[in-house]
Amino acid sequence: MHCAYHIKSDDQVEVIAGKDKGRVGKVLRVDRKHGRAIVEKVNMIKRHTKPNQAVQQGGIIDKEALIQLSNLMLICPKCTKTSRVGRKILEDGSKVRICKKCGEPVDK
Repeated sequence: MHCAYHIKSDDQVEVIAGKDKGRVGKVLRVDRKHGRAIVEKVNMIKRHTKPNQAVQQGGIIDKEALIQLSNLMLICPKCTKTSRVGRKILEDGSKVRICKKCGEPVDK
């Protein structure tokens, strides 16, 4: 199930539902297959890990867990408000995401 999502990596988002409602963070990774994303410092879980090559020190480690994309809302870089995302096709044929509040393109 590949469809166009309103959120991409490196976007600033706000959590609109769940235990972390109101928290803001940067999207680190998007799992398109399951419709989830990992957001920096949001939905933290504890992992009990053994020492290995990657983690020299074992113990209880805090890390981010996946969060449903429907619980995230994009923060527009231009107007700095949470906004829904629309799509627009430019004259050169390229597609861009636009902010529904200010109408400005979201993509760099």
